[in-house]
Amino acid sequence: MKLIVGLGNPGILYASSRHNIGFQAVKYLAKVKKIALKKEKGIRALSAKAKIEGMEVVLAIPLTFMNLSGEAVRQLIKKYKIDLGDLLVVCDDLDLEFGRLKIRSSGSSAGHRGVKSIIDALGSDQFSRLRIGIGRPEDNSTAADYVLSRFNKREQGQLSAIIKKAAECCQVWVSEGIDKSMSIFNRNK
Repeated sequence: MKLIVGLGNPGILYASSRHNIGFQAVKYLAKVKKIALKKEKGIRALSAKAKIEGMEVVLAIPLTFMNLSGEAVRQLIKKYKIDLGDLLVVCDDLDLEFGRLKIRSSGSSAGHRGVKSIIDALGSDQFSRLRIGIGRPEDNSTAADYVLSRFNKREQGQLSAIIKKAAECCQVWVSEGIDKSMSIFNRNK
C-alpha cells in the first residue's frame, strides 16, 4: 500500500495560499479519482483508501498546521502500516521557479518546515517528496509572508495545469515508481 500526503495549512484563511499547493494537488487527485477524503478517528488528517492505477493507495491531507505535519503522517504510517519507501509527500518549494516540479526519493527538508516535521516524526528522510515550485518573492516580503500569500493573476491562470501535472506525477509514482517519475517530471521545460 502507498500513501500520498499533500501538505498545507487547514482552514479557509490559508485555502488559496502558495503554501497549500500540496493540499490542492492531492485534493485534485482525489476529485479526479472520485475519492472522498474524510476525517478518521484517531488520525489528524482527512484521508481515504482507494485504488489508483490498480494499486492500494491512501490519499491524505493533514489537519495540523504545516510545521506539525509529521504528527499526522506518523499516525497514517502506523495505521496503514506503510513502509517509508511507499510514502510520497507533496509540498511547495520556494527554491523552484513557479510551476516547476521536482520529485526525489529522499533527502533533507531543504528548509521546508512541513517536511522537517515529517523527518523528525519518522526519524528518517527516506521517503519520496514531490516539490511544486512557487518561486521566490520579487519584492521585499519575507519568505513566511510570501508562502502564505495568494497567487497573483498571471499565476492563477497557470495553476490548474500545474496542479493537474502534479497529480499526474503522483499517479506515475504509484504505477511506475520513483525512477520513472523523476525521468519524466524532473525535466526543466
